[in-house]
Amino acid sequence: MTYRVCFVCTGNICRSPMAESVFRARVAEAGLDSEVEVDSAGTGGWHEGDPADPRTVAVLEEHGYDGDHVARQFQASWFSRLDLVIALDSGHLKALRRLAPTEQDAAKVRLLRSYDPTADGDLDVPDPYYGGMDGFEECLEMVESASTGLLHAVRERLEGRAA
Repeated sequence: MTYRVCFVCTGNICRSPMAESVFRARVAEAGLDSEVEVDSAGTGGWHEGDPADPRTVAVLEEHGYDGDHVARQFQASWFSRLDLVIALDSGHLKALRRLAPTEQDAAKVRLLRSYDPTADGDLDVPDPYYGGMDGFEECLEMVESASTGLLHAVRERLEGRAA
């Protein structure tokens, strides 16, 4: 049975596609790509059908990740097929939990940086959209740091399913 993870930010052109690409690479490195499906979406639909921001693509590709992406808007109906919905900031967390049809679905929503043991206090991944390339680099660092803990958590859940 496939374990499904969806990363969500505002427009699905910066943070969530970055998290999707990084986590998909971590899943593949761990040999779990046949067991874990990774995708992303935005809380809003204004970028639907657009590629990722060129700065996101540049940072991803510079660090050896896939930059191919098409934006889409998260739909409440997806909760039933997802195991984990990863919000990139507390605003997304609140919006997704409000959108969740059931309390069980709302419990699937987590903040990405909650999986980063080095994160202190503020668990939001700042939106790099209105800044320069340094914001995109910082975003990638935060995503990479949290991805290790997230992979560990997903692996534990997969092992729990098998037991």
